[in-house]
Amino acid sequence: MLQDASIISTSPEVMSGTPVFAGTRVPIATLFDYLNAGESVDDFLEGFPTVKRAAVFCLLEEAGKQQ
Repeated sequence: MLQDASIISTSPEVMSGTPVFAGTRVPIATLFDYLNAGESVDDFLEGFPTVKRAAVFCLLEEAGKQQ
């Protein structure tokens, strides 16, 4: 999985080490949960305003390359 420090952060002190968007407490998995439920990126960003739009699209681009 993508481990770009500018996008993803993991730390035992933050969400027990769950990968989150860097600088937030928002788990990466939450984005994919939203998308799998048919919600849009805009819906996700509205619910989690601490996450930067650019980080979401960079993550999605990198995840697409992993497939």
